[in-house]
Amino acid sequence: MKKKAVTFEANRRLARRIWHPISPINSCALRQLTDEHRFSLALGDLLLLEGRWYVTHTGLLTLARRRRCAGINVQPVPSFSDPAAQRWAFKATVFRTRTCKGFVGYGDADPSNVSPLMHGAEMRVAETRAVNRALRKAYGIGICSVEEIASAPQPAQSQRQASKLPPQPTNGNGGPKVRDRLCQIIRQHQLDPNLVKSYATDYCGVKTLREAKREQVEAFVVHLADWAEKDRNALLCQLNSYLSPKEDAA
Repeated sequence: MKKKAVTFEANRRLARRIWHPISPINSCALRQLTDEHRFSLALGDLLLLEGRWYVTHTGLLTLARRRRCAGINVQPVPSFSDPAAQRWAFKATVFRTRTCKGFVGYGDADPSNVSPLMHGAEMRVAETRAVNRALRKAYGIGICSVEEIASAPQPAQSQRQASKLPPQPTNGNGGPKVRDRLCQIIRQHQLDPNLVKSYATDYCGVKTLREAKREQVEAFVVHLADWAEKDRNALLCQLNSYLSPKEDAA
């Protein structure tokens, strides 16, 4: 089956659904990013953080595959790395074609410039940053990637929505720790709290989350965290399936 083409209108509808009103400048930038690079919000290619668009690692890899990238070479830079201090640096080279000389990008990471949630994963963060920078150079992406910024800012709208999740009593079906973990996952992976709530209800097989048993909610939180880490794109597609036709067309 032929894949449906990404359109600006589809991206704009989803942007309004997630972030509500977006400025004319952001709307214009979204149109350009959609037309030139076919980035898709539904697949998690872009994020709007503090009034600016950021491309994601997923979006860059998808673009490279679509443009038939010939290869990516990544090597550590020992002279700028200190494993004992969790400080890492990598050099990435992207080859657009087999005869291309390559586009080089460097990335570094240490506990001071990564999110506390990523402490212990500095090596992987540094590698990802290097690859992202090289890919942005190779394909002329002017906006920064979200993985390159020191600590991803939380969208105000997502914070407000996450705070609206119904509180759970300590001896109820979730408890404060489970709810806090769920909110953390929503913020970390930029998920729509309302869609997560709908998915949780369906996953637990209940009409409302209050009817779910504690064990069911805990199992869902573990499932959501695992899926978000392994394949955020597939998770976003699953969550978007809970958009009502009226919301999707808004």
